[in-house]
Amino acid sequence: MKKLITLCFVILLIVQNTQATNNNDALVDGTISGKVLDATLNEPLPYVNIIIKNEKGEIVTGSITLEDGTFKITKIPEGNITVTAQYIGYKAVVKELIITRKNRKVDLGNIMLEEEAAALDAVTVIAEVSTIQQKVDRKVITIGKDLAAVGTASDIMVGIPSVSIDAQTGDISMRGNSNVRVMVDGKLSNIPTAQLLQQIPSTSIKSIELITNPSAKYDPEGMSGIINIVLHKNTMVGFNGNSNVGLRYEKEPKFNSSLDMNYRNGKFNVYGSYSNNIAKNVNYGFIDRIEQNTLQEIDILSDNKSHVFKVGLDFYLNDKNTISVFTNQNIFNGGTDATTDIFFSDSAFDQSQIISNNGDNNSQQYNFDYKLDFDKEGQNIELEVDYNKYNGDTRTENTFSGFIIRPNYFELNDTERNRTTINLDYVDPLSETTKLELGLQARLFNNVINYESDGRSQNMLGNYIPTTTYFDYSRDIYSAYATYSKRFEKWTYQIGLRAENVQVETLAIETDLGTNAVTTLPFDNDYFELYPSAFFTYSPSEKNSYQLSYSRRVDRPGVGQVNPLPEFNTPLISKFGNQTLLPQFTNSFETNYTRKLKKGSITAGIFYRRIKDEISTVVLIDRADLNRLILTDDNFDNTSAYGFEFSTNYRPTKWWSINGSFDFYSQTQKSISERLTAPSEIATENDIVLETVEVNNVAFNFRMYNNFKVSKSLSFTAFGFYRGKNKNIQFDVDPMYFVNLGMRYSFLDSKATFSLSYNDVFNTMKFQGVANRPFVQEIEFNWESNTIAASLSYRFGGGKYRAKSRKRRDNDEKSGGGIF
Repeated sequence: MKKLITLCFVILLIVQNTQATNNNDALVDGTISGKVLDATLNEPLPYVNIIIKNEKGEIVTGSITLEDGTFKITKIPEGNITVTAQYIGYKAVVKELIITRKNRKVDLGNIMLEEEAAALDAVTVIAEVSTIQQKVDRKVITIGKDLAAVGTASDIMVGIPSVSIDAQTGDISMRGNSNVRVMVDGKLSNIPTAQLLQQIPSTSIKSIELITNPSAKYDPEGMSGIINIVLHKNTMVGFNGNSNVGLRYEKEPKFNSSLDMNYRNGKFNVYGSYSNNIAKNVNYGFIDRIEQNTLQEIDILSDNKSHVFKVGLDFYLNDKNTISVFTNQNIFNGGTDATTDIFFSDSAFDQSQIISNNGDNNSQQYNFDYKLDFDKEGQNIELEVDYNKYNGDTRTENTFSGFIIRPNYFELNDTERNRTTINLDYVDPLSETTKLELGLQARLFNNVINYESDGRSQNMLGNYIPTTTYFDYSRDIYSAYATYSKRFEKWTYQIGLRAENVQVETLAIETDLGTNAVTTLPFDNDYFELYPSAFFTYSPSEKNSYQLSYSRRVDRPGVGQVNPLPEFNTPLISKFGNQTLLPQFTNSFETNYTRKLKKGSITAGIFYRRIKDEISTVVLIDRADLNRLILTDDNFDNTSAYGFEFSTNYRPTKWWSINGSFDFYSQTQKSISERLTAPSEIATENDIVLETVEVNNVAFNFRMYNNFKVSKSLSFTAFGFYRGKNKNIQFDVDPMYFVNLGMRYSFLDSKATFSLSYNDVFNTMKFQGVANRPFVQEIEFNWESNTIAASLSYRFGGGKYRAKSRKRRDNDEKSGGGIF
C-alpha cells in the first residue's frame, strides 16, 4: 500500500509538472541527483519521496529513490527551488537550490535521514481511534486501538456500520441481508464464515472494507456485496513480529492468542504466523407455543478449538518481477451438547432430546502469485493461482426420553470441499487520466457429502430405517472483465462489464439400507450472464465529494441451501435444503455524499436494490408429526429493498473522539407458510392450509464509539448499540441494545498494550420475539454477552525501513504476513 500511495503521489506530481511546462516554454532543463541513506545504519533507503517545490511553495515535480537509494530528477525549471526528502518514520531533510543555465546539473551527494524518536523499532502503526472513509466503490473502516482491543473479528463486526452478527450462529449479514461474501485480504476461504471470524484476532486487522457495489472486476456473487478483512502487513527490513494473548469470561472461558513474525533482507521476505481460539460457549432459551400449551427449553454448550498456521515467501527477482507463495493450514476440532426439553400441559406427555455433536475439520490453502511490471509507469500483468481444500467429519448422537415413540439414532457427515481460483489481471494507464483494466478468471468448486444415519428416515409403516445419502455439488465459473476509468478536473468515472459462464451439476443418491432401494436425484443448471457496473464521482472542492454507482449482482445458492440432507434436527423443527433452488439476481443503485469538517467528516448515502427470483424461507408442517415444522428455501417473485446510511468521525476536543453510524433499511419478503385450522392434537392433513406471506420489514441500527484519551498511554472507550424492532417470515423481533466499556494502557515505549473491557454492562443483549405462523409462539434466546475480557499485545523487532510490498488485486498490500 505504501508504494502504491507513493506511485499515485508521483503521478500527481507529473501531472502538475506537465501543466507547468505547458505554461512556460523557456524552462531550463535542470537535473538533480543524489542518494538517500539511513543515518544510523548508513544503508540505502529505497522508495523515499523526493519533492521539488518552486519559490512560491508549489510542487513542481518529484520522484522516489530506487532500491540502492539513488534518484535522478530531470526537466526542473530555472529559479529558486527546495528539495525535500521525506519518508514515514524519518525526519524530513530540506535543501534550497538555484537552477540556472550555468548550474543545471546538481549532485546532492548523500542525504542522511534520521529516524523520528517515536518511530524507532516500529513494526505497525495503528491509529488511536477508528475512522470511516467513503471511497469510490467501498467504505473503508480503519481499525484503531479502540476497536482492536475487543477480541476477535466477530466481536469487531458488531461495531461496523450496516453489518450484523448473529451471536448464536455467528452468521453475518449486511444491510439486513445474509447474502454477503466475506474475504480475507481479497481471498475467499473454505473455512465456514462463523469459524473464520472467530479465528482472526482483532489486533491483526488493519481495516474492514464494505464493498456494497463492487465493480465488474470482482466476483458478482453476494446481493449485499463483499466484506473484505484487510490484515496488518509487516514490510520492515530485518526481523519483526507481534504477539497477542486474550481471555474472555462470563460462564465459560474463551482464550485466543497469536504470534506473527517477519524477516526481510535483500530480495527475500519470509513470514510466518500462528493463531488459536479455544472457547466454550453457552446458549440457552425457550420457545413457548401458547395455543398448544407446550414449552420448549433449550440449553447448548459448545467446546471448540482451532489452530491456524501460515508460512509465506516473497521473492523480488528485480524491480519488475515478483514471485510470492504462501500456505494456510487450519486445524479445528470441537463439539456441541444440546438438551431440548418439551413440557406439555399434561406432564405425562413431556419429552426430551439430547444432541451430542463432535467433529473435526482441516482446511488448507496454497497460493502462488507472479507479477510483472512493465517500463510504463503503472502498467503490469499479474497471475494468481489459489487452491483451497477442506475436509470435515462429524458424528451426532440423538438420544430421546419421556413420551416419545422414536428410537435413538446417530448421524455421520463426511464433507470434502475443493476450490480453485485462477486470476489473470492486466492494468494499463493509457494516459495520466485514463486507465484500462482487463482480466480473466476461473473458479472451480466441488463439494461432496457422504451422510449416514441408522434411523433418521421414517417409512410408510411408521418404522425408522437406516439410510445413506451421497450428495455431490459442482459449480464451475469462467469469466472475463474489462473496466475503463477516466479522471477530469472534478469528475471521475469508471465503467465495466463482466461476462460469466456458469456450469452447475448436482447429484443426490439416497439408499434405504433396509430394502436397498436407491433414489437418485440429479439436477443441472447452466447459464450465461452479463454484469455491468458504473461509478461516477464528483468533487467540487476538497471538502465535498459525491458518488453514484450501479452494479448487477447474483446470489447463487450455497451448499447448505441446496443440500437435501438435514442442516439440523430438533423434536419440533428440522431444516433441509432445496436441490432445485435457482440463483437470484439484483440490480443495485447507490449514491453517497462525503463532507470533510474541521474536526472530522460525515458520510451519508442511500441505496436501492431490485431483486429477481428472490430466495426466501418456506415454513411447512411435517406430515409425519403435525406438531413439527420443516424449514427450506425456494424462489419467489421479484421484490425490492432500499435504505439510508449515515456515519461520522468527529473530535469535539483533543481528548474525546466520536465514531458513530446510523443505518435504516426496508425490504419486502415473500414466501409461503402452512398453518393448521384445527388444534394439533386433533388435526389431520386435511386441516393444513397454504398461505402466501408478504412481510414488509423496516429496521434500523444505531452505533456510537466514544474514545477518551487521558494521557499518551491511557485511554477509555464506551460503545453503545441499539437495533430497532424488525421482522422476518417467521418472527417479529424485539429491539436489542447494549453498552460496552473498556480501557487501554500502553507501556514499554508503546511496544506493549494492555486492554480490559466489560461488555453488555446492563445484561440487556438477547434475542426475543413473537410469531403467528404456523403457530402462535414466543421465543427468547440468551448467550454469554455480559463478559469481562482482557488482552495483552507486544511488538518486537529491529526493522529500520520499509521494504517493497507485493500488490494485491484490489490495490492493497499483499505480502508480509498476517494470519491468513
